[in-house]
Amino acid sequence: MIKDNILLAVLLSFILLLSIPVYGDSTNDNNAQTNSSGSNTQITGGYTSTTTNNNDGQTNTTTSTTTNNSTTNGSDVPVNSANAPSFSAMSQDVCSTGVSGSVSTLGLGISAGKHVRDLNCERIKLSKVLFDFNMKIAAVSLLCQDERVYMAMKSAGTPCPWDGKIGPDAQAMWDKYPELRPDYEDFLIKSEVIARIDAEIAKEEARLEAIRLQEEQEALARKLAEEKAKLETLKKQEEVDNIIIETDLETKEKKIINVHSG
Repeated sequence: MIKDNILLAVLLSFILLLSIPVYGDSTNDNNAQTNSSGSNTQITGGYTSTTTNNNDGQTNTTTSTTTNNSTTNGSDVPVNSANAPSFSAMSQDVCSTGVSGSVSTLGLGISAGKHVRDLNCERIKLSKVLFDFNMKIAAVSLLCQDERVYMAMKSAGTPCPWDGKIGPDAQAMWDKYPELRPDYEDFLIKSEVIARIDAEIAKEEARLEAIRLQEEQEALARKLAEEKAKLETLKKQEEVDNIIIETDLETKEKKIINVHSG
């Protein structure tokens, strides 16, 4: 069927390349006609008349008359016509479409036509027949040969059957042999897009995670610095608390006699 369509297209293209446009000439200046009459006769030139008299002063007189007429006959060149054959969808319950065309050139006219099978229409009709016979899985499997149906079934969470397997088991087989998917080419394109977007998302998440870790480290460092400052304050307070001052009753002199550190 594909070869027939290609052959028909090549033939029509070849004829179009050889086609020579023809135009009707209503004046046809290249055809000259003198002293003719008819419904198509057109006078394209002017009408002139000249008379000359020669008199020699004696009894001799010479008269000459010249008349010029220029006429053309308009003519129409008939162009061949080609009518494309008429194709209808017919009244029978068939899945075919009529295609026809015609080309007309000078001296040659060609027309052709044929019927083209509608495979998608055939698939739908066969699926209906299988469903009427209560072969539901077979009917769905036949429809799943169309990539649009396959993608719709997968998006709905009900993957197309695989050799008697349905549901998750069938999806596992489709994932194992993706080359057999009806939408394999679109699947590759979508996989590349998904992989690229996932990589961009992962890169952004890694950047945000690095920022989060840095903020946590800075917060921990500030907390350790505060704890250290608190310990230093407590240590100084403890040293102050451990100082013992003794006063000599006689001299009234005060002395530090005991300092505990740590």
